[in-house]
Amino acid sequence: MAQNIELKLKVENFSSILLLIKENNITFQKMIPQRDIYYKCNSGLLKLRIFDGKGELIYYVRNENTSDRISYYEILNVNPVEAEKFFSNLFEIETEVVKKRNLYIHKNTRIHLDEVEKLGNFIELETVVNKGVEAGKKEFAEVVKLLELDPSDQIKSSYRNLLLNK
Repeated sequence: MAQNIELKLKVENFSSILLLIKENNITFQKMIPQRDIYYKCNSGLLKLRIFDGKGELIYYVRNENTSDRISYYEILNVNPVEAEKFFSNLFEIETEVVKKRNLYIHKNTRIHLDEVEKLGNFIELETVVNKGVEAGKKEFAEVVKLLELDPSDQIKSSYRNLLLNK
């Protein structure tokens, strides 16, 4: 399974983060409207992500009780219309997360500025671990420092859980 190191923080607005992104020449990729449909499964999380006419079935496992939020995940590209029909007949839907995601990239780190319906604004970091966990942790810490983020304020929960517990 692939791995990434994650951080999620609630923010009131993105202005100070956007200023730091600009100052550090971090590359804007695109704005992505996304819909994540979470299905009940026995272990981990299973979601169908629909965006830009595409679909991804994403299964991931993450220990929320450790200081490092390392996710193990697998992604399967699917036809979104067919997959939604198929999986909605197979599994019970837990919840649906609708968001606008502004995606920025710095090295192996995806920076998400998310506007999540019913929840508000968040910044998420996802550093892909592709050169070992220690190298991933080093890059992750670098991005946290560049953006002046406070990991002690992190939310150790998925948008799914935040909506279900609302």
